[in-house]
Amino acid sequence: MSDWILRESLATASGTVRWDRLGDPGGEPVVLLHGTPFSSYVWHEIAPALAASGHHVHVWDMPGYGASEMHRDQDVSLGAQGRVFTELLAHWGLREPSVVAHDFGGCVALRAHLLHRARYRRLALVDPVALEPWGSPFFRLVGEHSHVFEQLPAALHQALVHEYVASASHTGLRPATLDALVRPWTGERGQAAFYRQIAQADQRYTDDIQPLYPTIDLPVTVCWATEDTWIPFAKGQELAALIPGARLVPVPEAGHLVPLDAPARLTSEILAFLRG
Repeated sequence: MSDWILRESLATASGTVRWDRLGDPGGEPVVLLHGTPFSSYVWHEIAPALAASGHHVHVWDMPGYGASEMHRDQDVSLGAQGRVFTELLAHWGLREPSVVAHDFGGCVALRAHLLHRARYRRLALVDPVALEPWGSPFFRLVGEHSHVFEQLPAALHQALVHEYVASASHTGLRPATLDALVRPWTGERGQAAFYRQIAQADQRYTDDIQPLYPTIDLPVTVCWATEDTWIPFAKGQELAALIPGARLVPVPEAGHLVPLDAPARLTSEILAFLRG
């Protein structure tokens, strides 16, 4: 991750957030949101490509993730993340950016828009957490017994996270990429943060907004990997049908980690969407 450094920071109620911008400050603003258990590093190939195409790209690590602050009793729930994202948009002075959101980031972007009145020019949702039910049996098991998993020996914990993150890819992650995604969750602070964010995951945060999807009035595209084993492609079809005018774009030969499994294809689809 030596070439992926978030140089800026903002203090929020959920902890200090690390963020950065790429590209021409005069370009159309685009904000990228990551999911769990990932960080903005999932965009490390796509963000520079969008910046090279003339966009002003904003990236950030959610509180409790990546390079952002992790601390005991931290609120890293989807409710908190939606509020933090709204605060970030105001801090950046972005009144109506285009937004691209993956996994939990999809819920964060939707909550900010539907509950906190954040305005977007366009919204691209990439295999988002947006519809009930969600959470694999493993995810629910860890959430119910997070205090037990926190006590795993460091080597066992790292092996667990390694396999869990790797399972999100269909094509297989390069070792350096996988290590970069796992590294923030290691060490005493990172291990506690990993189980904290799972313990605070709650379906009610999507239940709050799911009835509001038919009220969305902006261009939306839903990109979904056909080989996603975390959230099946059928959920993409269901979500696109709920949002007026939404277009469903299948991404073949990719798993849940679409930005890393199919960066060229996803970049092409995002650029086409941003250009209208």
